[in-house]
Amino acid sequence: MTSELDIFVGNTTLIDEDVYRLWLDGYSVNDAVALRVRSGILEQTGATAAVLQSDTMDHYRTFHMLERLLHAPPKLLHQLIFQIPPSRQALLIERYYAFDEAFVREVLGKKLSKGTKKDLDDISTKTGITLKSCRRQFDNFKRVFKVVEEMRGSLVDNIQQHFLLSDRLARDYAAIVFFANNRFETGKKKLQYLSFGDFAFCAELMIQNWTLGAVDSQVDDMDVDLDKEFLQDLKELKVLVADKDLLDLHKSLVCTALRGKLGVFSEMEANFKNLSRGLVNVAAKLTHNKDVRDLFVDLVEKFVEPCRSDHWPLNDVRLFLNQYSASVHSLDGFRHQALWDRYMGTLRGCLLRLYHD
Repeated sequence: MTSELDIFVGNTTLIDEDVYRLWLDGYSVNDAVALRVRSGILEQTGATAAVLQSDTMDHYRTFHMLERLLHAPPKLLHQLIFQIPPSRQALLIERYYAFDEAFVREVLGKKLSKGTKKDLDDISTKTGITLKSCRRQFDNFKRVFKVVEEMRGSLVDNIQQHFLLSDRLARDYAAIVFFANNRFETGKKKLQYLSFGDFAFCAELMIQNWTLGAVDSQVDDMDVDLDKEFLQDLKELKVLVADKDLLDLHKSLVCTALRGKLGVFSEMEANFKNLSRGLVNVAAKLTHNKDVRDLFVDLVEKFVEPCRSDHWPLNDVRLFLNQYSASVHSLDGFRHQALWDRYMGTLRGCLLRLYHD
């Protein structure tokens, strides 16, 4: 009696997404096994504890060997050792470079140096994220920063080209690089209500409008450095609050346009000059590095907090900022309309994002 046996031999590298997540989260093999047991995998598969231990160790060995390739994702695509389908390669890369919101909020705007890396123990304790995962995320931020900081061209495009990230994740990394380069303060107590998404939204606006790349697409690090000439020119806006006639006329135009449309009209009218001075003075101070770093602190102190204390609804804030920006075009004595639009177009978007009524 003869029997037939079909045999299939393959060399595709198997990737267990759940085990990959445990590895990325910094769990040891033993801790990962314990968590897998708790998930009920032994009952689901009929495997023994020894088999589960061996399976987990095998996956961890594979991930450790893949890690050096993940540091330069194009290498993962072109290597021949691991046979991994393209969709799986994309998943490995995307998840390796993903980060925790709680972690990025702790390091956003800080220098990506050894000094900050020494703080990772404290960040791990504070956030509950394993130290190993904190180190991976920090090293990823630093690696991307070093590769793209002085490149010519779009920051997002450069990140996508060299790290093969999705558009959304590449934009998030662009914000991280931009904040690290300009050292924006994000850790003050009064800024804790803001999420990474809030800062990333503002970073995208600033990259599009306030950087060297906004006026010249051929310069090096065009999306990383703020346009110094633009920041110097912002001092010209001080005339809007230094010239009493211009200030009074600006107020009159805004109040006339918004009368009967704002629920907080009387509060706006009474506080107009203080709000205008705050917004214009923020612009005028951006020639100094410290004031650039304190931009978000100043915006919250000079605009968000006063409006919040008077209980402005978000829609009233939007109506005010739109009219406040547009009315300047009707000021005959003002000669810096394009500069104003470049400044307030970005600031208006940021303030609306920062304002949580």
